[in-house]
Formats: sequence, C-alpha cells, structure tokens
Amino acid sequence: MARYTCSFTLSIPFDHLQPLQIELLQDCGLNVVYYTSDYIMAREVPGNVTFSKLVVVEILIDKSTATETETRMSMVIKNDELPLQVDNHCRQVFTYIKQAIENCSHWHLIESFAG
Repeated sequence: MARYTCSFTLSIPFDHLQPLQIELLQDCGLNVVYYTSDYIMAREVPGNVTFSKLVVVEILIDKSTATETETRMSMVIKNDELPLQVDNHCRQVFTYIKQAIENCSHWHLIESFAG
C-alpha cells in the first residue's frame, strides 16, 4: 500500500479552512465523500486508473492548537498500489495536491513538512 503524509501550518482561522479545503480538493478532481468540521475524506474519481491505484485523501484539521490566525492540518494520501516505483500514481497525486495547498491564494503557508 502506498502512503504519503504531510503536515501544514497555515495562516487562516480554523472555521474558514474546511470549506476552502473541500473546494481545493474538488478543483483537484477529487470527490469529497465525507467531512466534519475537522476531518475531510476525498477519493479519486474512477475511470482514469485501475481500481488499486485509486487514491484516498484524508485531511485532519487540528482544532486543539488552532488560533484566530493560524491552523495546523495533516494530510494522508494512500491507495492499494504497491509503491514499487518512486514516481508511482499515489506519489504523483500527493505531489499535485501538496503543491495546490502550498500555492493556494486563500491562505499563507507558514510551514510544510512531508514525512
């Protein structure tokens, strides 16, 4: 199973982040299937890759450390594909979404850490 993680610290109030993240994920071609005020789950739309390569994105927004100007969130992108190649489909989607978050004009990126 391929799995990539990243944490972000963004200059945006907690209550503004979730709707903007949902919009960003949809703009990236993902289908948001579930969300709460601090959690979002989205899936890649079937049709372009085999079933095992379909990517699931999970975003957890950290309520406990959020301030009026700063919010932390973690992202996990995974699929059932074995990561036999460095540049596999899951990694490509991870890089694409990570760059979309880092370059989004709705907030200022304070810190990004990929693990």
